[in-house]
Amino acid sequence: MHGRLKRPFLAPAEIRVETYKASGPGGQHRNKRETAVRIRHLPSGITALGTEHRSQARNKALALRRLELKLRALDSKRRPRISTSIPRSYKENILAAKRHRAQIKRWRRKATPSEL
Repeated sequence: MHGRLKRPFLAPAEIRVETYKASGPGGQHRNKRETAVRIRHLPSGITALGTEHRSQARNKALALRRLELKLRALDSKRRPRISTSIPRSYKENILAAKRHRAQIKRWRRKATPSEL
């Protein structure tokens, strides 16, 4: 089982499977049959759809897999956000240092006749 996800146990009482007519391309094969599948996880209220295939069985398997992935994502911990913006205090320190260097350069300058 390399690379495969372990499937969490979904009790039949926890899910409700609904079928309906899928829309979109596919012609008569898709329009006259209830091939689309919606699976609801009742405890969490999460819904997953499968409408891509003409086969109801394939759509059900697809919707079940999507539901499992959503439940797995719900259980996993989110990694803490790494801040990418420069803090305001750091920017203020940089600007204060720039003002200080500018003042030192002004003191170094030769005096003009109007300043004397």
